[in-house]
Amino acid sequence: MSQQTRTGALRWPLLTAPVIGALLLAGCAAGGESGADGGDGGSDPAGFSIMVAQSNDADDYWGQFAAQYTEETGVPIEVIPYPGDAYNTQVTTQLQAGNAADMMILSPGTGQAISVVSLAEAGFLEPLDDTSAAVIPEGTESLYEVDGDIYAQPAALNPTGFLYNAAGAVDVGIDEYPASYEEMLDACGTARDGGKSFTVLAGSAPPNNGLLAMVISATQVYGPTPDWNQQRAAGDVTFADSNWRDVLETIVEMKEAGCFQDGVEGGTFDSITQGIGGQTSLTASVPGSAAKSIGDATGLDLTVQAFPAAEGKEPFLVASAGYAWAINAKADDAAKAAAQEFLDWAAEPEQAQTFADLSGLVAITGVDAAKLPAPYQPVGDLLEQGSFVDAPLATFPNPGVYDALAVGVQGLLTNQKTVDQVLDEMDAAWDA
Repeated sequence: MSQQTRTGALRWPLLTAPVIGALLLAGCAAGGESGADGGDGGSDPAGFSIMVAQSNDADDYWGQFAAQYTEETGVPIEVIPYPGDAYNTQVTTQLQAGNAADMMILSPGTGQAISVVSLAEAGFLEPLDDTSAAVIPEGTESLYEVDGDIYAQPAALNPTGFLYNAAGAVDVGIDEYPASYEEMLDACGTARDGGKSFTVLAGSAPPNNGLLAMVISATQVYGPTPDWNQQRAAGDVTFADSNWRDVLETIVEMKEAGCFQDGVEGGTFDSITQGIGGQTSLTASVPGSAAKSIGDATGLDLTVQAFPAAEGKEPFLVASAGYAWAINAKADDAAKAAAQEFLDWAAEPEQAQTFADLSGLVAITGVDAAKLPAPYQPVGDLLEQGSFVDAPLATFPNPGVYDALAVGVQGLLTNQKTVDQVLDEMDAAWDA
């Protein structure tokens, strides 16, 4: 069984694991052993192990969901949590060593070290059945498919924008979330005058920098040009000669306008939790499920908002299935069969909604604005009408592109890089 270790540090992983808190959990992967029938030749149902990213006991939705399945079916599931900021390394290391869990949570597409397509092409993942394939949102099949087989099942839709504390904003004289980018810049000054920052950023943590850039790019790049990545792959556009320049210049302008907390370039994941939880910052660019995580931990009523669009333009969200269940190709046959039965159960609309309720995400089976949890109500119409884009990194050709973006934004905050340099480095990484 996994071991629990307490630490005072607060952590925020990017991907894919939007989590916060003080209880880090670590354990040893089972490598398929949980697929045995209990080891005594008895008739206990075959179970399996699943590796997840988790950083506090309040974020135990993977474990809660697995426990419901066990209660309903009697099938044992060992949930093996790892700290979110170490999760990617743990997954890839254990897959390469052949001792990974029977199942794991991955990222769709190709843009990260734990991306589904990349790991499937390397032979680490087991093909899934037609039930898993049916859950995939239309038009995103390529993020899960290799040579006609599906290798992961999306768990939920994860809207990502600005987490917003309306009560804290009212305290400094901001009565409504800014309706435009120009209003947001004004709000940055108002927040400063009230002793707060409009937004808090983990500036020393490249993943959070990259997430901010992606949130802005939804409105400035991918909303107007949904196929921008395809155009870049075809060589029709570049980062340097496109609206990606506007994204990076926006971040520079926000810094110059005092939108970020003091010392943003040294900000950590702790800065986000302390800034929002302590109400010294009004917003943060984090996955939408953080509204539930932080809200449950602090009692604050937090909402998800789109990054404000410039006058005359329309706002868009990043909203994609950032989590996907996958089965280890090296798990034993009994564990593989048990894991697929669990995925078939998870694909049922009732179970998909249960997982969404537990996780603070949106059910993968469809969006009904009227039924969304309260934190998503401000963006309900955007979600229902499709004014959202997949996470851009999901179809970056390699992890180096996102790394260049994330580290590049850090360089903009420290004045060690220029916008031109960052854009050129992203183009070079794409073409590598």
